[in-house]
Amino acid sequence: MRTLQLAGRYGTAGLMLMMAPDAGAQSLEFSASDIAAWPTRSFEGETRYSLVTQAGQQVLQAEANAQASAKYLEREIDLTETPYLHWCWKVGDIYQGLDETTKAGDDYPARVYVAYKTGILPWQVQAVNYVWSNNQPVGTQWINAFTERAQLLALQSGRRHIGQWVAEVRDVREDFSKLFGNRPNEVNGVALMSDGDNAGGNATAWFSQLGFSSSSQAPACPDQSQ
Repeated sequence: MRTLQLAGRYGTAGLMLMMAPDAGAQSLEFSASDIAAWPTRSFEGETRYSLVTQAGQQVLQAEANAQASAKYLEREIDLTETPYLHWCWKVGDIYQGLDETTKAGDDYPARVYVAYKTGILPWQVQAVNYVWSNNQPVGTQWINAFTERAQLLALQSGRRHIGQWVAEVRDVREDFSKLFGNRPNEVNGVALMSDGDNAGGNATAWFSQLGFSSSSQAPACPDQSQ
């Protein structure tokens, strides 16, 4: 997948400032319906995004059939106030036999990424891609095969948690520091997707509880009470 080229305007759809459960914590929360209404950036065809109910909660379902398109929000998000990115995700399966360091293998059942503008031109962007890797060990990082301006980080890998909701929390500034050597005070966009365009595969993923917070507390995934 190629990186998004951010424009100079930031949309406000899907943004809600609220107090998080931790006393005094601030958060920016994006509901499944918010994300479904975000613009779509197509790379090859369009991943099908729809709202479904799981464990009594509305979540976003992504179905990629040899397609790749992202749901994205362009907005400046202050990392000095809400440095932690959190979400829950689940995948139905992974892709077998891909070399994820190549263009032909740059497909993931699920990914979430954040973008930081380093200049005024559309391509002056750094992006951290958090991926559910098909085979890279958890914690592995590598440069995107299409552009050195995107770095990938495997948070989940393989079939270990297939069909299970997994909660993630990331300190975005720390990840930018690790991957790019800088610690931005803001990011300019957030996106998610499921893609299978390069290898021609099919994947289904589900997303919930996406947002930024001043707290490092993990979100409650839809099946937490089960």
